[in-house]
Amino acid sequence: MLVVDDDETLRTLLAAELDARGCDAASAPGTAAATELLGAREFDAAIVDLRLGDGSGLDLVRWVRAQRPRTELVMLTGHGTIETAIEAMRAGAFDYLRKPCPMDELEVVLQKALEHQALVERNSILREGLAPPDPGAMFVGESRTHKEIMALVDRVAPSDSSVLILGETGVGKDVVARLLHARSPRAAQPLVVVECASLQEELLNSELFGHEKGAYTGAATARHGLFEVADKGTIFLDEVGDVSPATQVKLLRVLETGMFRRVGGTREITVDVRVVAATNRDLKEMMDRGYFRKDLFFRLSTIRVDVPPLRERADDIPLLTEHFLARIGARQGRTPTVTPAALARLHAYAWPGNCRELLHAIERAVLVAPGPVVDVEHLPPEVRAGPGSPPGQYATLAEVERRHIVQIVREVGGNRARAAKILGISERTLYRKLREYGMEAGEEPQGG
Repeated sequence: MLVVDDDETLRTLLAAELDARGCDAASAPGTAAATELLGAREFDAAIVDLRLGDGSGLDLVRWVRAQRPRTELVMLTGHGTIETAIEAMRAGAFDYLRKPCPMDELEVVLQKALEHQALVERNSILREGLAPPDPGAMFVGESRTHKEIMALVDRVAPSDSSVLILGETGVGKDVVARLLHARSPRAAQPLVVVECASLQEELLNSELFGHEKGAYTGAATARHGLFEVADKGTIFLDEVGDVSPATQVKLLRVLETGMFRRVGGTREITVDVRVVAATNRDLKEMMDRGYFRKDLFFRLSTIRVDVPPLRERADDIPLLTEHFLARIGARQGRTPTVTPAALARLHAYAWPGNCRELLHAIERAVLVAPGPVVDVEHLPPEVRAGPGSPPGQYATLAEVERRHIVQIVREVGGNRARAAKILGISERTLYRKLREYGMEAGEEPQGG
C-alpha cells in the first residue's frame, strides 16, 4: 500500500494502521515522491489525497493509471463534492472517501479494490488462454495438399460460416480449428474447445449450455455454459460425431437461431458464436444409419475442410520431423538431429496415428538416443522394420494401431486416462479400442 498525503500526521497514522492490519505500507508527501516510489516498485493500491503540496491528486491518479495500471486507487479529501468525486472516478480511481474516514471503512474499500484487481487479472489470464496467438507455425508442411488447406483456411477464416473439419485421429484437426479462429475477426475473443467424446450426455449438456440451480442432483448453483463463455468468439466442438441425438437437436437450434436455454431453465439466452466442429467419424455412414442428423450435418458443413492422413502427404514428413525435433530439443535444452537413414525410415512408414504418432515416435527416439543424433536403431520397432522387411513381417494399419495403443497403455502402467491423453484420443475411444482387442476394463494388456 502507498499513502500519499501532505499531512504528515495523517500520513504516518494511516501507514501505521495499515501495517498493523497486515499490509506493507509506504508513504509519500506529494506527487514527486509518490511517482518516484511508484517507478521503483509496484503497489497493489494507493490512497491519494486530492490536494497535495506539489500538485493535484487527480493528476497523480491519471499518471498511475497510465504508468501503473495494475495499482488500484482510492481518493481521500476533506473538501469533497459530487463533482470532484465524479472527476476522480473518471480519472481512474476505484472509489472516493471524505476525511476524516474511519479506518474500518477504508479497509472495506481497499478490500473491494483488491478483489476488483484480482478479478481483472483473472479475466486477462483467461482471455489470453482462450484467445491464443496464431498457431500457423504448428501446422507444418510443404506438400501440395498442405498448401491447399492453408489457402482454404485463409479464404474462409474471415467469415462467420460454420466449418466442419474431417480427418483421421492425429492429423491436426485441432490445429486447423485454432488457425481458423486466430485468422478471423474474432481472434481477440475466446476460443472455447469442447471435447465432446469425453463427457457423458448430461455433463456435456451442462458444459455446453450451463444449468440453473437445482436442475439436477448436485446442481447447487447456477452455471454458465461454454456457449456463453464463447460469446463473440469461436466454439470448437471436437469429435462432434460422438454427440448423442438429443444433444444434436440442441446444437442445431443454436446454429439456426443463436439461442438456447440452460438445463432446467426457461429463459432464452442469445449468443453470437462461430461454430467449428471436427470428427474422425464417417458422418455420411452415421446419417445413413440414423445416428447423426442430416440437418445438423448440413449446418455444420457450410465450409468443409478435409485433412488427409500423413501417409497421403509423405512429403511433409521431413519438415514435420525437423519441427518436432526443434520443439523437443527446446524443451530438453538440447539440439537433436536425425540421420538420413533414420529419416528415410520415417518417410517410408505408413503412420496410422498420423502426425501425433510421428511426434511420439520422435520424442521416444530422442530420449532413447544416448547423444544428440537419432539413428535407425533409436526408432520404434514398427518404424525400424521399414518397407524392405521380408514378406510376412508387414503389419496392417489396424495391427500397427493396436500395437501402438497397447504399448502406450503398458508404459503408463494401465492408466487409461493418461494413455488416452498421450494418444490424443478420448477415454471413451480408448475403452472402445481395448474392447475391440478383447481386453477387459481392468485387465493388464497382453500380447504384442
